[in-house]
Amino acid sequence: MNKDSKISLKMIDAIVMDFDGVLTNNKVIVNEEGTESVVCSRSDGIAFDAMRKLGIKSFVISSERNRVVAKRSQKLSTNVIHGSNDKCKSIIEITKQNQIELSRTLFVGNDINDYHAMEMAGYRACPNDSHPFIKEIANIVTWKNGGDGVIREILEEHLGLDLLKLLYKQEA
Repeated sequence: MNKDSKISLKMIDAIVMDFDGVLTNNKVIVNEEGTESVVCSRSDGIAFDAMRKLGIKSFVISSERNRVVAKRSQKLSTNVIHGSNDKCKSIIEITKQNQIELSRTLFVGNDINDYHAMEMAGYRACPNDSHPFIKEIANIVTWKNGGDGVIREILEEHLGLDLLKLLYKQEA
């Protein structure tokens, strides 16, 4: 569902997102040694390639301090703030350090700890399985649940980006 079809890629300089529940399905696997693992969708990786090609900055803000957040963010070549106790402060820090207007930022969150940071952003999106309060303030609610390629869906389906043409155009 896209509540505001007026949003376009031209209006967005940065996409800031939560990790758990957006890039993951919000579940964690813990082994007997206490090591945590999560599942992420590889299809989101193509979305991050597209953002880099378009010059759209991407950032992950997570309240988790788990190394998996940093490792996945590194693999996606995106910036990360993990262990954030105040996502509002973190988004302000990101926008100031990178000279980005909050009004040109899309925040993708899923749970109530994202609520106030989402309100600060110019545009808001969330996975289909997000908390009702988050869905209420989102401009875009994806059809997919967290961890199922939410970022890619936002770019392709809601913002109209042709990833095939952008990333894999065949030269004649």
